[in-house]
Amino acid sequence: MSRRARVSPAEAGLPDGGARRRTPGLRREEVAVLAGVGASWYQWLEQGRDISVSPQVLDSVARVLRLSNAERRHLYVLAGMNPPVPEVEPDRQRDMCEGLRRLIDAWMPYPAHIMDSYYNCVLYNDAAASVLGMRPGITQNCIVDFFTDPMYRSRALSWERNARTVVAQFRAACMASPDDEGFQAVVTELQAASAEFAELWERRDIEEAGQIRKEMDHPVVGLLCFESSVMKLPARPDLAVVLHTPLNEADTAAKLEWLASPEGRRGTMYPVAG
Repeated sequence: MSRRARVSPAEAGLPDGGARRRTPGLRREEVAVLAGVGASWYQWLEQGRDISVSPQVLDSVARVLRLSNAERRHLYVLAGMNPPVPEVEPDRQRDMCEGLRRLIDAWMPYPAHIMDSYYNCVLYNDAAASVLGMRPGITQNCIVDFFTDPMYRSRALSWERNARTVVAQFRAACMASPDDEGFQAVVTELQAASAEFAELWERRDIEEAGQIRKEMDHPVVGLLCFESSVMKLPARPDLAVVLHTPLNEADTAAKLEWLASPEGRRGTMYPVAG
């Protein structure tokens, strides 16, 4: 009822007839007509009665009432149905990306990056470039580069231990959107490029994204130990933040601080053998 009161007849494409309305917004009968449902059925829906509903009808009601993606999902929950997959509000995409850039830059001197649903790297900070080898000229897809980037593989001491988990987590992401051709494109590319990925993919292991321990052998400062955490963003369900937190081993935090210092940046300007 509160959402119905926000929508004027003019906004819904109806003539207001010039008459003063006792209540603001649309009448129940008008919502029913615009949504293509019976007036009595719509009244019962508002009253929370035990009636049969379908996703198509709820989407029609959500469209007429101009519900946001979050409100549409809430309507499904109120109707006792599984909510649809979260969608990104178009007007929030730019602001969110700028905020995420500030987030990963504030995470310095520790590595952090943003990736989309297909594991494409969207943003990364300077520490991710220095430590993880993220740079222009590679595929910029985190799982493709995990298997095919020689720089990353030469540094990742924990590569073999983590490979199964990385593939299992990517399969879980694929299974959440089984009809999405974007995931299949990544899988097809990797199956052709990496026999190791193809073998792990055929195991059909599934694991939710979470935390992974990583050990990196940096060519300048040596051993670095991290805990990599993948965090989903409700406001941007198409993106995930990956933060690398230094563990209390190998003096990792101090090494990262040095790498981010002017002295450390000068020391890593040129490739180091090994």
